[in-house]
This record gives sequence, structure tokens and C-alpha cells, in this order.
Amino acid sequence: MLKYPLLCLLTGALAWGQAATTKPAAPKNPAAQSSTNKPAMPSASDGQSVGPQTAVITIPGVCDKKAATSAAPCKTVVTRAEFDDLVQTMAPNIQPAQKKQLATQYAMALVMAHKAHEMHLDQGPKYEQRLRLAKLGVLNKALGESLQEQASNISEKDLQDYYKANTAAYEEADLQRIFVPKLKPQEKDAAQSKDKPSEEDVKKKEQESEEATKKLADSLRARAAAGEDFDKLQDEAYASTEMKNKPPTKLGKVRRNGLPPDELAVLDSKSGEVSQPIANPSGYFIYKVGEKNTLPFEQVKQEISTTLSQQKLRDEMQAIQQSATPELNEKYFSEGAPAPGAKPEALAKPPAATKGADPK
Repeated sequence: MLKYPLLCLLTGALAWGQAATTKPAAPKNPAAQSSTNKPAMPSASDGQSVGPQTAVITIPGVCDKKAATSAAPCKTVVTRAEFDDLVQTMAPNIQPAQKKQLATQYAMALVMAHKAHEMHLDQGPKYEQRLRLAKLGVLNKALGESLQEQASNISEKDLQDYYKANTAAYEEADLQRIFVPKLKPQEKDAAQSKDKPSEEDVKKKEQESEEATKKLADSLRARAAAGEDFDKLQDEAYASTEMKNKPPTKLGKVRRNGLPPDELAVLDSKSGEVSQPIANPSGYFIYKVGEKNTLPFEQVKQEISTTLSQQKLRDEMQAIQQSATPELNEKYFSEGAPAPGAKPEALAKPPAATKGADPK
């Protein structure tokens, strides 16, 4: 297992940082690169006081041995400009304090790649296959980044149109809620508890429990509509249960995306209205709608932009994936496949040895 956590990322960028013989080639236009990389007010704290062609990583003894001479000793040099390019490609949001760790890991990756080259591990069909797979990964990532960048370009008109067409999604209401948990079926007395109840008895008691819960929910709903305090009613809803942690009754401002699909109709009620009990596998919910309002466009503009960008990206990816349909040789892929209903564990398990068999 690799010792350095970022080596899996670095291996994809090793071609960029191939060990130099003596000194990496200078850029075609050093002055232009310097002006591009250098901010208006350089400071020693962010490393910008170091010139773009100044070495920031030096690895003695790692180079093309054939090209090394007494005048140009064997070493690999990475300049600040090259390392900045690496950071921008691999981890543009890296914290300044983490750059030293990245540089150390990158340098060690170069050392290990150089050793692999000396062992001729960068030759042969296995290496070529791995190289092709690595290229596939790089291209897939590059495509994803490119599509994401394109998808993020949403016009102001598109944002406005989406807001107008989906105004209901940006409505919110101040909600109060009572949860009425399902009452447990009444148990038989101690003298009869030893007898296992019949299936008919079980269904009967469950039906009685359901009816009792619904009756309690209807009663609490009527009292809530009459103006009784929701906290008091919530206490009563839990009084006949063993549950201790009562849910809060004041939910605050809630939008449609904050409610389950079967409870969305609550937001269609007028301010001051109390909903009918809404059935749930665990009980009943009763809502009271307070003040309602619609969030202004500027407040949800970024949210809309993210929604449209994600939808656009999904559509682009789906279009690409559907542009070609792979055809698989079913005869080949069905060979060795588990028989219908067979357990994978049984297929992988070797046959049991019989008694008296030769252990060899």
C-alpha cells in the first residue's frame, strides 16, 4: 500500500514532472509568465517572493544518468512556476500550509517513478495497458470538468424564467405540528398472557389500536382548530405512550422541499388553518399554517443557478451516454455465470474433503 495519500493523484501527473537531466527547459516567454504568475503585491508568506524560475524542489541523484556530466551533476529540479502549475492542475484549492506536504509527496513520487524506470517497469504490454486505463481516467475527468464548466453558464433570463415557472417551490410558511403516535394494542391480563394469541385476535387488536389513535388525532385536531396550545396538545398525544422525547411543535419557516410528498398539501392551506390528521405508518400529523410568504428572486438566485446547472450537466452526460450503446458478447459473459438461484458463496467454496482421502 502506498505510504503517501496523494500518490494516487500524483501518478496521473508524473508525465508532466518527468525528471530533468540538469535543468528544466525555460518557458518561451519568461517575462510574460513572470507577469502572469506574480501578483501586484507579492509577499513572502505566500511564496510569491520566489521567482518563477527558481528551484523549489531539488532531488540530487535522480536524472537521466546518460545525460549527466561533471559540469551538469545529476539532479532533478522543479521550479516554482512548474510546481504552481502542478498545484493548479491537481489541487487548486489547497491551503498554503499544505503545499510543503504536497511537494514532499510529489518529490517522493518522482524518486519512485525514476526507480521504476531504472527497473524497466515502464515497458511491456502490462505497462501499456495501465497507461491506456490511466488515460481513460484522465479524459473522463477532463470531460466532466469541461461539461460542469459549460453547465454553470446560466443566463439571467433562464434564472428569471425558472423562478416564475416554479414560484410555488419558493413559498414558505410558519408551521406548527402535532405528532400523534400509534397507540399500542391492549395486552391481555397476566392470567391469559401465557396463551399465544390467534392471528384473528392480533388483527382485531391492531384494528382497535388504529381506531383509538385516529379518534385521539381527530379530537386533538378539533381542539387545535379551536385555538388550544400545540405544546399542551402534544403532551396529551404522548401521555398514553412510553415515549419520552416529544418532538418540537414549532417548525419555523418551512418550504415544500422540507416536507414529505404526502404532506405537501399542507402548504396549500391558508394562514391560520389546521390540517386534517395526515396518516403515517407511525401515527398521525396535524399541522397549523401560520404566516406565508414567497422568497424574493435575489434570495434564491444562487439556488436556482445550482439547480439548473446540475440539470444541464445531467442532461449532457445522459446525451453522451445514450449516443452509443455497447454491444456485449452474451456467450462470453454468460460463461461461468452463476446458475439462477445459486448462491455465490457456494460457487466459490471448494469441495469438502472426504474421509480417508489423501491430503495431497
